[in-house]
Amino acid sequence: MISKVLIANRGEISLRIARACRELGIGTLAVYSEADEQSLHVQLADEAICIGPPSSAESYLRGDRIMSAAEIADVDAIHPGYGFLSENADFAEQCEACNILFIGPRSETIRKMGDKALARETVSKAGVPIIPGSDGPVENEKEALRVAKKIGFPVIIKAVSGGGGRGMRIAHNAVSFTKEFLTAKMEAEKAFGDGTMYVEKYLENPRHIEFQILADKHGKILHLGERDCSVQRRHQKVVEEAPSVVLDDDLRAKMGEAAVKVAKACDYVGAGTVEFLFDENRNFYFLEMNTRLQVEHPVTEYITGVDLVEQQIRIARGEAIAFTQNDLKIKGHAMELRVYAEDPLEDFMPSTGTLEKYQIPQGEGIRMDNGFEEGMEVPIYYDPMLAKLVTYGKTREEAIEVMIKAIDNYIVEGVSTTLAFGKFVFQHDAFRSGDFDTHFVKKYYSPDALKEETEQEARLAALLALKQYLNDKEQLRLPSN
Repeated sequence: MISKVLIANRGEISLRIARACRELGIGTLAVYSEADEQSLHVQLADEAICIGPPSSAESYLRGDRIMSAAEIADVDAIHPGYGFLSENADFAEQCEACNILFIGPRSETIRKMGDKALARETVSKAGVPIIPGSDGPVENEKEALRVAKKIGFPVIIKAVSGGGGRGMRIAHNAVSFTKEFLTAKMEAEKAFGDGTMYVEKYLENPRHIEFQILADKHGKILHLGERDCSVQRRHQKVVEEAPSVVLDDDLRAKMGEAAVKVAKACDYVGAGTVEFLFDENRNFYFLEMNTRLQVEHPVTEYITGVDLVEQQIRIARGEAIAFTQNDLKIKGHAMELRVYAEDPLEDFMPSTGTLEKYQIPQGEGIRMDNGFEEGMEVPIYYDPMLAKLVTYGKTREEAIEVMIKAIDNYIVEGVSTTLAFGKFVFQHDAFRSGDFDTHFVKKYYSPDALKEETEQEARLAALLALKQYLNDKEQLRLPSN
């Protein structure tokens, strides 16, 4: 039984979790930093407790303060959302020790799949294809170089504890390898407190395809199809869609079965995502497993009709999944654009300030997972994502058109956003055709290209406005005496 959930997060995902709890008749406790006192997630929750100063290191990453809040408010469960402590095995273990349900997998599962080298070993034993690379962590750059030469350049150097594109570097030859290795190691030590590295063969033009899985405490595991997350910058996803245009039914079934095998191999419980790289020869390889709810979960919800947050809560309180693999059907197509307070003309630099005007799009086929409203401040302390703009259509083409119209109707003043960049992506011939890979941004995007497109649209709008003005003037012309 769960009567009250502590939401250990902020922004749009906190609102998403709070709404799911409300629909299930479950009370909510929001935790917040001093910078978030007026935030929407604090207003929506039944109760709220401040856990520290603005810095996430002193608030949302402080497991001890979150556990103190849980004790004060007498909660039954904690939902970590994504980011922050969502994949922190020590925090999950703390919850287990305090007899508080962690709405996610067991701590040992998080620990196993969070160690990238151990995850590779586990998955390989389960018979799932992995990218050639080191058998485990490498001790130093010399050992890493030996592995790189053995598997062949280019290679990618990764932090064992990495995530979010940090602690990763590509080396195209032996000359640059040592420099890239040491840079990745330093970055990993700074970001994760762990400079342990491993090496993999670098696939040059892959698609990034991930499978959503659900697993209950009764041994039932199934997948909810795939998401294509190939449009990325700096190894960070910016556009996601479901289903993928490159998979047929047979390949979808094979990859789905592989995702289920991964979940079984690590004794998974809850909602999780198995990520694959898909090469030009239609081979797929295990990349990693995210032991949490994904940012892009709404596109899967759109095409399957399954509420993933609701399922997380039901599974946590011991319920069996009420449907089978055969019950799940993919209907239509969904797109997601992550809308960041960043300036795409200035190398995506974060943009902070007051939302002087903030109007979100509405209408059929549009879903907004939003964490802001007009007049609020966009703080400097956290991830600059404002919202997730999600669209749906009966076809991929329809979902794209709904997205473009939604972007046009999304009005933000006071900070720069990535809306224009998103429109650039959805209008691009390569994206529309489905013929793209993880290097889409590198291949096609530049500030100059975006500026030129924006200026062309402005000129067209001005011409249309002038034409309308002249037409109106002609119609309103008074008859002469």
